[in-house]
Amino acid sequence: MADRPTDMAPVHVLVFPWPLQGHINSMLPFAEGLLGAGVHVTFLHTEHNLRRVDRAASPRLRFASVPDGLPDDHPRSVAHLSEIGRSLRPSASAAYRALLAPALSTGSNADGGFPPVSCVVADGLLPFAIDIAEELGVPALAFRTESACSILAYLSVPSLVGLGEVPVPAGADLDEPVRGVPGMEGFLRRRDLPSSCRGHGEAGELDPMLQVLAKYTAHSCKARALIFNTTASLERSALAHIAPHMRDVFAIGPLNAISAAPASATSLWREDDGCTAWLDGHADRSVVYVSLGSLAIISREQFAEFLSGLVGAGYAFLWALRPDMVGASQSAALQEAVDAAGKSKVRVVDWAPQRDVLRHRAVGCFLTHAGWNSTLEGIAEGVPLACWPFFADQQINSRFTAAVWGTGLDMKDVCERAVVERMVREAMESGELRRSAQALARQVTRDIAEGGSSASEFERLVGWIFPNRLRAQPVSLPSIQGTVQSTCPTMLSAMQCIP
Repeated sequence: MADRPTDMAPVHVLVFPWPLQGHINSMLPFAEGLLGAGVHVTFLHTEHNLRRVDRAASPRLRFASVPDGLPDDHPRSVAHLSEIGRSLRPSASAAYRALLAPALSTGSNADGGFPPVSCVVADGLLPFAIDIAEELGVPALAFRTESACSILAYLSVPSLVGLGEVPVPAGADLDEPVRGVPGMEGFLRRRDLPSSCRGHGEAGELDPMLQVLAKYTAHSCKARALIFNTTASLERSALAHIAPHMRDVFAIGPLNAISAAPASATSLWREDDGCTAWLDGHADRSVVYVSLGSLAIISREQFAEFLSGLVGAGYAFLWALRPDMVGASQSAALQEAVDAAGKSKVRVVDWAPQRDVLRHRAVGCFLTHAGWNSTLEGIAEGVPLACWPFFADQQINSRFTAAVWGTGLDMKDVCERAVVERMVREAMESGELRRSAQALARQVTRDIAEGGSSASEFERLVGWIFPNRLRAQPVSLPSIQGTVQSTCPTMLSAMQCIP
């Protein structure tokens, strides 16, 4: 990545992720990429998260924090996402404004050697951060940590509602094809839509979470640009359908493949550093790596089905099983896994250095929740995926893995030992899946290399954020609200009333 031209004034970008592991995982490598281009970066955590992460800064990187308004012992889990969102905005706004205030001054050496903030890159799930920055005269870009295909689905919610596709009623045929998401008519089924598209409550109302996500996605058109952690070779069609609704779009991923920092730099969990040593004792492509991400919660019954399926497949497995994943029965679950498979064939850890694990020669497949970071990490390393999506965008990511890229298997909506066993064996043994996964990994490597699509897009983004471009007059804003209103007035009204 090219360095900043020496005749330009220093640029300072504030990067503000939604305060969950998956969002930090992609936005911190993005910040590191900016550092490599000569940009000063403030990476903004919540106070709770800043106490949990590695804070190793550099001369042009600093970490700052804002309160999230929740007590220290609050679980901040998947069951509390809406609570986090409701608390974060009123609690963080004042401290966030204070960080941006130096941009209004004329000083060039504000805050201990850092120049004033000249640009904000905020998570698209933090629309208030974009609005406050623009109010203060600081240009703001939105960063979506999900796949472009899932963002296109959220952007299409008004159309899906107008067509009667969403909410999907209880008891409906989930294999019915879906209209209304451009470019996906040939393979998208009801079961592949984001999980919140399914009916909520007895009357089948729209899930409140879906309304929020659709509203926030529409809000992205207010930002100066929308940044994706993806590459055109993976999601060219989705990016092309999103672009007309946005002022600009940058596809600069996969960022995990660009970052040189250790995975621990982004982790809110303590990683088990003995994983790779354990893998060293196994033959090439003989181990199944299992991780359902940082948010998924499974029942004791689901754990038993996964365990039985893994043992039945006959391969050694490394399982990243968070302490809160199976609830109160976690200790018993761990012992059950070891007893069932034998010590030499299973290692269960709270959290694993995932990038290091996936690139290890011993790993033959990845049983994953199909979160976007995990999907990209598996793709970048050429590892076949067996996908069991839990919620949100994971459903559509899983479908793309199986039906579009051909690099894995999709076992959504079922958790049965026989299915787990069969799919793990196929992911470990299928030459076709492995060839497709390795071919896609080679393409992604080309994308991030000099002259590749993602590398070129990142250079274009760096050029965009320097002052000569930031001072330019804003471009015209496409009238997405008019499109939404004509498609589904009720949905637009619902979006506008959500805080």
